[in-house]
Amino acid sequence: MKILVLNAGSSSIKYSLFAMNDHRVLLNGILERIGETMALHRYRLLDAEPVTAEMPLTNHQQALQTLFSTLANSGAVRNGELACIGHRVVHGGELFKQPALITAEVITQIAGVIPLAPLHNPANLQGMKESMRLMGNVPQVAVFDTAFHQSLPDYAYRYPLPADLYTDHGVRRYGFHGTSHGYVAKRAAEFLGKPLPELNLITLHLGNGASATAIEAGRSVDTSMGMTPLEGLMMGTRCGDIDPALHFYLSRSLGLSLETIETLLNKDSGCKGVCGENDMRTIHEMADAGDQTAKLALLMYAYRLKKYIGAYFAVLGRVDALVFTGGIGENDSWLRRQCCEGLSGLGIIIDPTQNQAPAHPCAAIHTHTSTVKILVINTQEELEIAIQAEACLNATR
Repeated sequence: MKILVLNAGSSSIKYSLFAMNDHRVLLNGILERIGETMALHRYRLLDAEPVTAEMPLTNHQQALQTLFSTLANSGAVRNGELACIGHRVVHGGELFKQPALITAEVITQIAGVIPLAPLHNPANLQGMKESMRLMGNVPQVAVFDTAFHQSLPDYAYRYPLPADLYTDHGVRRYGFHGTSHGYVAKRAAEFLGKPLPELNLITLHLGNGASATAIEAGRSVDTSMGMTPLEGLMMGTRCGDIDPALHFYLSRSLGLSLETIETLLNKDSGCKGVCGENDMRTIHEMADAGDQTAKLALLMYAYRLKKYIGAYFAVLGRVDALVFTGGIGENDSWLRRQCCEGLSGLGIIIDPTQNQAPAHPCAAIHTHTSTVKILVINTQEELEIAIQAEACLNATR
């Protein structure tokens, strides 16, 4: 069985083709700059050299036609071999707790939560509609970033605001990165040799966007991102947790509009706001060269992350493993060490030597005296989407 995973953005489409018998990536690529003068298509077939081509692609329809032609012309997919197309959808609201076979009704329901993800869901829907138009004979499944967190109890997902804001307008914590948190939780259980329902985990997905999740008996019970991905940890360009009254101050004192404040907090804050850069590798280079703003950004990032580790330890009571994942979580040994320092009272003791070792696909970096396992796991969100799409397809047959 072969499954294609699509992640449609406003001006790009990322894709991966999987052989589900052994989870190999047969082909993966990205179409970028859709709608600009010249688009860019970069892809790689299994065991072949990468290919890069420029071409005019004015819309998602043309981009997907190029993608499906590439699948056929490369020999990656022959007639009848494509069993399913899995679509990443950022927001499923409260409607979707599981992946869903895409129908006209499902598309209408996803469109209904566009106000909760106005930058992402419209692009996700566009990818679905064009894919169904071009490949209508292939079953298609929507997999939601928010679904894993639908197990949060009400006292964790509700905000202390008037009840009608929740009941009438959906104002609550939804959480994101659920596909990644769910995937690494399963890999952690395999690595530890225990059933996932017997484990309590703190998973840390650290990339340009970052989130922490408390997983109790295999289920998400709290997560750092909220109604939007802005809440929680300090990130590359997002501020994370701040005083909500800051908005009023910026408006009254500086005359900033709501749109300007939204851009400031989402795109010009976090590490970028503190030191001018959002790439963690560049920030480390700056800090090593003596830049004090870069050093401050690193310390702030680690400090705020450590606070969430402590908070979720309190939520769970017992923690079997602390899991680092994402581009930063998997590769930044300094950050992992900094986050774990001083937490021996919680049973978290990192091994300095193991912490420096390559971590793919999974590695343990704790000492033998650490009662909490510390793991670094390579996340594979596209594979998890394919796995969930396959399960949904099998369940509907």
